[in-house]
Amino acid sequence: MLKNVKRDYKGMKEKPKRYSASLVLPKTLVLVGMMGAGKSSVGWRLARKLGVPFSDTDQEVEKAAGCSVADIFETWGEKAFRDAERRVIRRLLAGPIQVVSTGDSAFFDEESQALIKENAISLWLRANPEILYERVIRRDTRPLLFEGDAKQILEEMVEHRYPIYAKADITVESNDDAHEATIERVIETLKKYIYD
Repeated sequence: MLKNVKRDYKGMKEKPKRYSASLVLPKTLVLVGMMGAGKSSVGWRLARKLGVPFSDTDQEVEKAAGCSVADIFETWGEKAFRDAERRVIRRLLAGPIQVVSTGDSAFFDEESQALIKENAISLWLRANPEILYERVIRRDTRPLLFEGDAKQILEEMVEHRYPIYAKADITVESNDDAHEATIERVIETLKKYIYD
């Protein structure tokens, strides 16, 4: 009997390892902010460090739709994408505690913002516009920036969007340093927010 139990245990899927015992999330952490702020790259590393799952809302929408975000916009329009994004956010927030990275406009949708505010801790990953520009200009996956002067478009987006991101529960700077440094700032800020 004992041998069977051991054999069954060996076959079980391992849970994510917890690397940080100093912080336990009381509810899901949702990262908001501009494209290029590092929401996905910081988010999955942070989730791994905390031993919780990671989800990216854009990837989840693409999985559900069976096509890319760009294809959804082109075929069905922004409204269809926002509806799908809202459903994904609702589903993720109803699931286990995790770290969630959102698209740069998700926090503008009033219903999505209300869902996040009610069911999660929202964290604005804030980056200097110069840093954002250096990060996003390297990729051609930002079609909105190539409809004119990319730097000017980005500055206008920053001016319009930063006051909305500022409604997040907490803010952490995403500087031009290593991901680990940003993750440590996130963890320290979360500790103060949760435990103080």
